Amino acid sequence: MNAPTPSAPPSPSLWADLRAALRGSSADYTRIPLKRAVFLLAVPMVLELVLESSFAVVDIFFVAQLGPSAVATVGLTETYLFLLYAVAMGLAMAVTAVVARRVGEHRADEAALSAVQAVALAVLVSVPVAAAGIFWAQDLLRLMGADAWVVEHGYRYTQWMLGGNGVILLLFVINAVFRGAGDAAAAMHVLWVANLLNIVLDPLFIFGWGPVPAMGIEGAAIATNIGRGAGVLLQLFILLRGTQHLRLGAASLRWHGATMLHIVRTSLGGIGQMIVAMTAWIFLMRILASLSTEAVAGATIAMRVMMFTLMPAWGMSNAAATLVGQNLGAGQPARAEAAVWRIGWMNMVFTVAVSVAFFVWHDAIVGLFTDDARVIAIGGEWLSILAWSYFVYGWWMVAVQAFNGAGDTMTPTWINLVFFWLLQIPLSWALAVPLGWAHSGVFWGVFVSETAVGLFTLWLFSRGRWKVAQV
Repeated sequence: MNAPTPSAPPSPSLWADLRAALRGSSADYTRIPLKRAVFLLAVPMVLELVLESSFAVVDIFFVAQLGPSAVATVGLTETYLFLLYAVAMGLAMAVTAVVARRVGEHRADEAALSAVQAVALAVLVSVPVAAAGIFWAQDLLRLMGADAWVVEHGYRYTQWMLGGNGVILLLFVINAVFRGAGDAAAAMHVLWVANLLNIVLDPLFIFGWGPVPAMGIEGAAIATNIGRGAGVLLQLFILLRGTQHLRLGAASLRWHGATMLHIVRTSLGGIGQMIVAMTAWIFLMRILASLSTEAVAGATIAMRVMMFTLMPAWGMSNAAATLVGQNLGAGQPARAEAAVWRIGWMNMVFTVAVSVAFFVWHDAIVGLFTDDARVIAIGGEWLSILAWSYFVYGWWMVAVQAFNGAGDTMTPTWINLVFFWLLQIPLSWALAVPLGWAHSGVFWGVFVSETAVGLFTLWLFSRGRWKVAQV
């Protein structure tokens, strides 16, 4: 008589998986059921980016109470920060891809060495940006067409934000290390600490209380830098202590030129794709600044709302990047592709729900941040236009992160170059200025170009060439 075949161990319950996702899991994401792998990675990544985006929402909520010129200061400074974000996100894409591939290949020592080189790179990049922000803040604001109040009173905000750019770079890069290794919960915990500090300190420093003087818009920048700085200190502590999937041995705590150069080369495509997108936004803000301060303020608030609502979708997309990188490293391209399609459908459901909210309550949403009727009308108009194609953004982000997670960062770069520089900027300018649509022309130009780039990127992903990318 044959012995009974042992049954497979029961799958963990939803609550058990939720606890594991929030605390951190040691699971091998290339072996456990795909549905569970997506859940364990996506939950902390979504929460991480929701918390990161709340920096922007909290700042603009309090700064908006200082008036349209203060909001315009934030918006114009953000145009330069977007260039920094381009570098930070490009580096983060490369770091996630490299670390995820090494973890999938079970080469833990090389994953740890890559993490150390990534931190060193972030520090090196931050130095010239800090110098430019501290010494030439007013000149940079004038270059963007800022009004007199912004140049005379808002420049200290710019000094703090650009001068303290190192904490932004380190937050991005070290969290990318955690995500690539599969330690998404660690990245989430960091943002909990940083965000809580920012929420507490923002109103305290902006409006003052007791012995703390009111510092106005400068106080918003100081609060954000303190919050992010605390987050970086926590990141370094976690990294040095070791995580579920990554341990820094003595051999990894050194300069390794070949590994650093490899990360730089891998990041060039990611930096390129983000610089193309971010510089396109700078041109758009320059067009809006030539129209009115209210146009800049309305667009700034709408962009902050958009970034906040897209963060859950970005979190899901980052989970896709990790799963693609690790599964390609483990020699399982079919599983990598299946993860992307699963996450893409989840993203679409979410973004459709957000679209409905934008379409119905666009003015009310912008009205949460300002009582200026003109600013509300402009910002609300952009949200209502976005509502028509927001679902495309969910697919676009997942497809782009699939390319990046595979290490193919150049394909999205060329796509962005065509659709943003050759389509979005000329179309937005033509509609806004020669055709006289003003700010509405900019918004419709963005609608056409970003809908087109999303659909094209998804089609290109479906062809499957990303599966053979080498990292």
